Amino acid sequence: MRDIKDYQKAGIELYERLHLACYPVAIKYIRNEADIGDGYMRPSKMKQKLAICQAITYARRWGWSSAMTSDDNFCVPSVYSHQWEDISDEDFLQSQLLQKWHKNPAAEKKRIAHAMQIARGGNREKMREYKGVLCAPLASTPFLPDTVLTYGNGENITHIFHALTYDGENYPYSTFEGFGEACVKGGLAPFITGIPQIVIPGMGDRAFSGTYDYEIAIGIPAPLVFTVAENLFLTGGRQNMGQPVKTLLPMGLTEKITPGFQFLRGKLDEKKGQ
Repeated sequence: MRDIKDYQKAGIELYERLHLACYPVAIKYIRNEADIGDGYMRPSKMKQKLAICQAITYARRWGWSSAMTSDDNFCVPSVYSHQWEDISDEDFLQSQLLQKWHKNPAAEKKRIAHAMQIARGGNREKMREYKGVLCAPLASTPFLPDTVLTYGNGENITHIFHALTYDGENYPYSTFEGFGEACVKGGLAPFITGIPQIVIPGMGDRAFSGTYDYEIAIGIPAPLVFTVAENLFLTGGRQNMGQPVKTLLPMGLTEKITPGFQFLRGKLDEKKGQ
């Protein structure tokens, strides 16, 4: 049975061995506010609101632990996705039509059906058991996480899914739409479905949470973080690309590769011949 210290150790190991630019994030879904406890940044207590993607950024870049419920969250679409409040499907559809994300109502209905299947795995009732989320750096998490969300560049994330799938299991299954990527696909979907998800940060992530242009992410059911740590850099044996990544360097080059190089080498050879 893994404990909090095991998760913290895994968080430190991933951060250091992958040379990540920010901390992996521990995410936990809570059934009521009594589960929050002390030591969490709570936006509503400061007469503020955040989005879940912002709480994730505070965890991965600032090292803060945050607690979010509907009262703390200005991103009402994510409240609907997480089923924290009783928002009807019809009202949610109307809200999205006002945003003009898609061509027409038929297109928007298809998008919502697709997104909610990813988010909930078809299990809306399970989501109604939960009323909020906790976010913290995995390396100092004060709770046992449900999901671990890790941001990095393409090389970092490739290493993670190589490690995930080294045993021929745990393959990510992802589709992309550019909305709700961090909060839904990065956190909620791995928890509900038990399947890792690749995250390409979307509209909210770019607009609200300061996600860098090169960043992608992967959300995994939390226990799989130990699989990642155990299998990191094993793929390919000595051929593993490593971290920093070992790229192939061209061999057999001479000064003839460019006219300028060749010109200067000729001048040097002339001087040597004098």
